[in-house]
Amino acid sequence: MRHRFHALCPYFAMFPERFAEHWIRELTNEGDLVLDPFCGRGTTPFQAVLMGRRALASDINPVAFCVTTAKTRAPALSTLKRRIRYLENGYSPHMWVCRSRAQPAFFQRAYSTRTLSQLLYLRESLAWSRTRSDAMVAALVLGALHGDTERSPSYLSAQMPRTISTKPAYSVRFWEERDLHPPNRDVFALLRRQAMFRYSSRPPDRQATVVLSDFRDLPRLPTVTEKSVSCIVTSPPYLDVTNFEEDQWLRLWFLGGPPHPTIGRVSNDDRHTDPASYWRMVADFWRLVGYVIKPGGHVVIRMAGKRLSEHDVVQGLLGCAVLSGREVRLVAQETSAVRHRQTDSFRPGSTGVRFEVDTHFQVT
Repeated sequence: MRHRFHALCPYFAMFPERFAEHWIRELTNEGDLVLDPFCGRGTTPFQAVLMGRRALASDINPVAFCVTTAKTRAPALSTLKRRIRYLENGYSPHMWVCRSRAQPAFFQRAYSTRTLSQLLYLRESLAWSRTRSDAMVAALVLGALHGDTERSPSYLSAQMPRTISTKPAYSVRFWEERDLHPPNRDVFALLRRQAMFRYSSRPPDRQATVVLSDFRDLPRLPTVTEKSVSCIVTSPPYLDVTNFEEDQWLRLWFLGGPPHPTIGRVSNDDRHTDPASYWRMVADFWRLVGYVIKPGGHVVIRMAGKRLSEHDVVQGLLGCAVLSGREVRLVAQETSAVRHRQTDSFRPGSTGVRFEVDTHFQVT
């Protein structure tokens, strides 16, 4: 059975766990260290610890850090249930209902008064960046924060996509035109249900090391040692495809960010539209590879982008690989069409990515 932590939080532009599982099985042994410097929802590090490997993960996006920490450093279910009960007992409806009524129009239309007041309380109460139990509580909220409410009782908002947060003005207009209203959900009851559902799969025995960091800073961290990584399985941001600060703005808000989408506040690598700057980022990635990868180690990359052909991807990666300072050999490449694109559900007819290129390199 698929481990239920895998789908803890729906995420845009994510690769499936079978991709990570295949390469980890093929290229590593138990106890080897696997790295993903663009970890997203944590598929690579979580699959690695499930398979008895050690895992190191980083991402500049707080949402990615929170979800990956929850999955790969999960608290015991008993600890999580106690924390949810403690939080619920500390909630004072009157105070937080008053605060909910002072929120911008988007929040008033997105959530019922009860739901919004509970979210505001949790937003200010959770130490998600410091404690494992709060990271799990926050991740469970993030996974339920918005979605297809008409089909599932597992989401808290009025009707929205489940992988991205639509922008405030568009959302309010959408709801008003269709006379849509938010469900009156109890966040604490949902947390208890989701905890029991997710923990029906046993958490892995191993834990990963997860850091909230730009990938370029990894060599300076005490948790990262030179030439210690056996395998990298990753997918850098695609060229001109998605902007996580805009697409994940509501989840970023819950983690303490502003109540509106931003651009360039968290990362300058969020969405490269210029190929030259994009390949400079990829070159920086290869510099990291040169520092961390063991002799004979492997690098697996899934990449795509607007206006990039298969040839562009492979030659661009090979060209940038010289900056690793190591000998890099292309072992294999494969191109696959993107089917059932996530954008088709909320951006029909968009001209985004139609194929992805998987490359396997060995570094000596």
